[in-house]
Parts: sequence; C-alpha cells; structure tokens
Amino acid sequence: MFDNLQLDLASTVDRAAGEIRRALFAGQITPGTPLREIALSEAMGVGRSTIREALGVLVSEGVAVRVPHKGVAVKELTGDDVRDVSRARTALESAGVRRWADASATSRQAVRDALSHYGDLADQAMISQRQRGAAELDPTVLTEAHLQIHRALVGLTESERLLAAADSLTAEIRLGLAHLERIRSNVAEQVDDHRRLVGMLEAGQFTGAVEELHRHLAAAETSLLQATGHGGDGAPTGRDL
Repeated sequence: MFDNLQLDLASTVDRAAGEIRRALFAGQITPGTPLREIALSEAMGVGRSTIREALGVLVSEGVAVRVPHKGVAVKELTGDDVRDVSRARTALESAGVRRWADASATSRQAVRDALSHYGDLADQAMISQRQRGAAELDPTVLTEAHLQIHRALVGLTESERLLAAADSLTAEIRLGLAHLERIRSNVAEQVDDHRRLVGMLEAGQFTGAVEELHRHLAAAETSLLQATGHGGDGAPTGRDL
C-alpha cells in the first residue's frame, strides 16, 4: 500500500519535471528565469512539495541551478559550457564516424534512418514556412530528430558507456538548441550538412567524413556562442548543434 502511494507521488513529480523541461527545451522559459515554487504550483495545479522535488530533478540533470538565497533558476550556458560540450561531442562522434566500416549493419542503418526521418521533418518545416495556413511543425520535434542523428553516430562505436556519456550531454545540448530555434533560418542547409557527412561515410571517405563532422560541430559551437552572447561580433551562422 505504501509503495503504491510513493510511486504515485513519484509519477506526479516526474510529470511536473517533464512539463517544465518541455517548456525549457521549447524556449518558452528563457535561461536565467527564476523557477518560483508558488507560481509553478499554481500554474500546474500541484503542491509546492511536488514542484520542489521536480526542480531538484532538473538541477540534477544540469538544466537548472540553485542560486544562493534566491532559489532555482534555468541554467544559463556560459562560453566555457558551450566549448566543453562541443569538445566532448566532437570526441564521441568522431569515434563513431571512424568505426563506420567496422560497425554492424544495424548501427549503420540507424544512422541512415535517423537522417531520413530528419530530412522528412525538415521538408515539412520548410513547407509550413512557405505556405500560409499550413500546420506549423513543433520545433522541438525537429530538434529531437536532429539529436537522434548525432546519437546514432556515437552508436557506431557500439559502446554502451560512450552512448551513456553522449546521453548525459543532451540536456545542455537541448538548452542550446532552444536558443537557436529562435534564430534558425536555413533548415535545408542543415540537412545538406548531414547528408554530405553520411554520403562520405557510404563512399568510404572516412578522413573527409571526420573533417566534415569537425567543421559542422565547430560551426555549431560558433553559432551557439554568438546566440548566447559569448561569441563576440557577428550574427549566428544558423547551424544547429
């Protein structure tokens, strides 16, 4: 009986954390915004204790931070955060790209499938941009599809530990992508970047593929640094992470 009550509470906490997380990754709650327990409790119709636990979950994930004497706020990515995430992702994804020839057929197909799905969604997004009255694609759906390509690249290593390391970066990556959703303008170019990379892998051009990956992630780092106010002059490139 008591176990059931505890599971029900945990489920409520998870749902509350999930809804706040969704709003963060959609860019609806901006970095640095205080996450007030009372306001969130009233908005979501749950108790403050539930919100307090939900915020603890988000802090543990690295998408929120505790501010001394002020409570919890959405994490603001620093320049060092962006550069460190970029270095880690470059190392992980490069390891996968270098293993393309030795990876299983299943792992290689996962990359192709992720790219195909991303391309289909990008086509939908571009159609909605051109046609008035067309249903607009939720930008977080496109973000998740894009992240699956990069996860599939790490999956080529066929190492559960490396995949876990990649997954641990996704929260900060999603926060960064929430910045870029508001300045992204050329989805077709982004899809072309990924198709060019996978095309090189299919052709056995592994050195070129690694170089292409490095260019893509370097451009993403520059764009995010600029979008978050840490990159000096110039407009964001429009590349995503």
